[in-house]
Amino acid sequence: MACIDHHSNSGLPSVTLMGMRRASSPTNRESCLAICFALLILLFAAVRLPAMPRAEKHETRHQIEHLEDAWRNAVLKANITAMDALLADDYIAISPTGILQSKEQALANLRSGTMHFKSIELTDRKIRIYGTTALVTSRAEISGTGPEGEVSGSYRYTRVYVKDPRGVWRIVSFEASKIREPGEPH
Repeated sequence: MACIDHHSNSGLPSVTLMGMRRASSPTNRESCLAICFALLILLFAAVRLPAMPRAEKHETRHQIEHLEDAWRNAVLKANITAMDALLADDYIAISPTGILQSKEQALANLRSGTMHFKSIELTDRKIRIYGTTALVTSRAEISGTGPEGEVSGSYRYTRVYVKDPRGVWRIVSFEASKIREPGEPH
């Protein structure tokens, strides 16, 4: 049995009670949208990680540049002690030929002299810092000798540093790729 909607003057039969509702004006909708938008901005601002202060970022960048120079010198001078201090215990490298190398293997290769670098010239260095992680990309012009003989050429590499719980930056990852000239065989 249908009842009459008493909230309206229409007098039409209805099976549900219909409440009174005012029509939204464009001004009310715009105000509601503005409030929702402001709340979203506040929410994102509260969740966003705080940015590293400029002075701290500059100091971190300086530390990483120093560590990059220390790595270069350790490789050129086959300084096992310096390299051991630079590499994290779980360090892993990917050579230009795709071979994986652990910290122990890297130190053993440096110790044995199977790979000897005469020169390493680094250019186009870029350092990006993400909290306790630093990502370094660079170009390296190398000259040296390896198990197969003379080794030289241009390489791009990526090195990843992570700050350990004691606040010491360590290299956790390294990957290098040979830069090939157009038409050069793979």
